[in-house]
Order: sequence, then C-alpha cells, then structure tokens
Amino acid sequence: MTKLMTKMPIKTMVHNLIKLSKKGQGATLIGIGPMSSRVLKASFELARDKDFPLLFIASRNQVDADELGGGYVNGWNQRTFIKAIRDIAEKTNFDGLYYVCRDHGGPWQRDKERNDHLPEKEAMELGEKSYLEDIKAGFDLLMLDPTKDPFVIGKVIPLDRALQLTVDLYQYCEDKRKELRLPPVGYEVGTEETNGGLTTPETYVEFLDELENELKKRHLPLPTFMVGQTGTLTRYTEQVGKFDFKNAHSLAQLANKYDIGLKEHNGDYMNDFQLLQHIPAQIAATNVAPQFGTEETRAYLILADVEKELKKQGVIQGPVSNTKAVLQEHAIDCQRWRKWMEGDQRNISVEAVKSDPELSAKILDNAGHYTFNDAEVKKEINKMLANLSCAHIDGDRFVVDRIKRSINQFVEAYNLTGVTSRIKNYQD
Repeated sequence: MTKLMTKMPIKTMVHNLIKLSKKGQGATLIGIGPMSSRVLKASFELARDKDFPLLFIASRNQVDADELGGGYVNGWNQRTFIKAIRDIAEKTNFDGLYYVCRDHGGPWQRDKERNDHLPEKEAMELGEKSYLEDIKAGFDLLMLDPTKDPFVIGKVIPLDRALQLTVDLYQYCEDKRKELRLPPVGYEVGTEETNGGLTTPETYVEFLDELENELKKRHLPLPTFMVGQTGTLTRYTEQVGKFDFKNAHSLAQLANKYDIGLKEHNGDYMNDFQLLQHIPAQIAATNVAPQFGTEETRAYLILADVEKELKKQGVIQGPVSNTKAVLQEHAIDCQRWRKWMEGDQRNISVEAVKSDPELSAKILDNAGHYTFNDAEVKKEINKMLANLSCAHIDGDRFVVDRIKRSINQFVEAYNLTGVTSRIKNYQD
C-alpha cells in the first residue's frame, strides 16, 4: 500500500514525458486493454524487463461495479480488478510504474445503457456511480466520455454539449475525490470519432480553449490526456484507418502547449510503417485492446491444433478438449462482434453467421476474447492445457509469450525501453 501511495502521479509522469519528447528522449506510452489475466502477466513481464510504464485501460463493459452489471473480463469489478493487478505485479516481481485507467467512462458507455436508450439523467447517474467506484478503488486516470448518446443523429454529439457534460462529470469526480480525501487523479477528455468531434486542429483547439476556461471557473485541474483523431480505425482484426502524421503532429503540439498529452485510440493492428511515425509526431500514448485479446485467442487455437495432432500421434492418451468449437460457439453467441462490423453485416443473424464457415472463423478471431470467462470455455481451455502439460508443453507460457511478442512490436517502435528510468530521472 505504501508503494502505491508514493508512486509518481500520472500527471507528473506525462509532464516529464512531454518534456523528454522535446529533447528527443521521449516515447509513446501504450494503454493496454486488460483482456485477461494472461494479458496482465505478459504486460508486467515485458515492462519489468524493458523498463517502461504500464497503463491498463478498462472500459465499463470490461470492468465495472457489480450493481451495474460487472465486467466480462474475469467478472472483475473495480476492487477485484485492482487486486488482480497488484497480485500479478507482485508475482512477476514488477517494481516499476503502472497506472489503472478508466477507458470510456461516463453515460451510455455500457452496451446495455446505449441499447436501452436511457434518458440522459439516468445515464449520467449510472456513469457517476461507476466513477465513484473507480475513485474508491484507487484508479489513477478517469476518461470522461459523454459522446455515446444514443439519441444524437449521426452518433456524434455536438462539441458544446460534449464540453458541458464533460465539465459536469469533472466536477462530480473531483467533489467525490475531495470528499473522500483521496490523492489527485488524472483525467482524459475528448473523442476519437472519425465522422465528427475532434478531428481537426481547429475544433481541437476550440475545445481545449473552452475547456480550460470552464475548468478555471470551477477551480478544476487540466486533464492529463486529450484524445484526438489521428486517422486510426479498427474493424474486425485489421487497422482500416490511415494514420495521418500531419494531423497527429498538429494535435500533439496544441495539446502540449497546455502540458497535456495527445492520446490516440484504436491503435490496434498497425504496421511498423505507421508505428514508427508516432515518436516524431509526439503522440503521448496509444490505446490498444482487442489486438491482444485476438493474439490470445490465436494462441489457444494453435495449442488446440497441437493437442489434436499429439492425440493422433498417440502422445496424448485421453480424450482431447473441444476448445476451438466451444470458443467459436460462445464468440458468435455473445454478439459483441457487432461493434467491429461494417454496414449491413452488423445486423446479420447469429444463425446466418453459424451457417457461414468463413464468417464464423473471422468472428472467432475477433470476438473469442469476450468469452474467456465463460465457464464452458474455461473448462475446455484448462482441459487442453492439462493434456499438453502431460506432453511436456507449457501452454500457459506459450500464450503469455505470444501476447508479449505482440506488445513488444509497440515497445520497439515507440522507444519505450528504458523510459521509466528517463522519466524518473528527469528534472525541469
């Protein structure tokens, strides 16, 4: 507990990173979606060995209060999520910096709230309840995102309304934090919408200026991160957007004038050409989530194929697991893949998906990670790992290392190796 209380605040960490970037010694941080315990383990092992800070970014669908529906990742609520993080940090002997972050907090951010078209007042109250649990549990960063209003035509909330709701959420969180006498937290604001919102330097600086004025009036702190659209867009398991260096660099410069870091969302599945441009663009951080869940799914499918082959060769004596079929069935049935589809495919029936082997395989690849906590899925995976262990294959180690390889692509391109030491040693 003492170590947690005395760690460098996230605002200070990002401030130092911005200053280092101006000297050519910076890095782009990576916000890692906590898709499973194995993703956490992979993250801590890699960050321990390469000396970089970790940001764990949990959406409300992934981690939330039990009374609000909990989360699909291990059934974690805010407190059990933080306990899991601390336990894994201890088991991996990690003694660096890590920060627990709320990704897309606020009204309508749970799928059910949006699908039920909750009125604004009710949605705001639920968002505030979630934030209160975040604050009590010890989250380091809260993203204030009121942009998922299901009543707005075109799904892009006007900037003036986004600003007002953001400031209202800001006030609520700061009031509760002070009431509970807890240390300062960081805040993240903005939207990554590609068809509106903060897509141009003009709208970005307008939002920043108005936000600064409103926060000063209420004696509220400036945010740590502000999201801006850099051209990234994720669909299925592909990066279908086009990274826009000029726009990204402009937004970063504008944010840095306020000592705020530019945060990029939808950073999954980028190639090295795109990733290497992030350092000169001075992007402070990138959020990546489904990519690591997909890597874990792919690792299980490889292990399932190995299990069947070893059974065929007589190495495994007992019955094999049904990992692939069960994973695929649960991935399709969960229907969380719809958010990653385009056009009419978002409305395709589950029956139609199951009758299309190619589409079923794509959805398994994309949505398998949503089902890791399902009892039947866990049962089959554990059976598979036990069979492979009898054949002297450490399946758990293979899965963790596969995830580490995926994370390491960002570490290398983003100049992350050694950045924790550089941040800690920085002096204004």
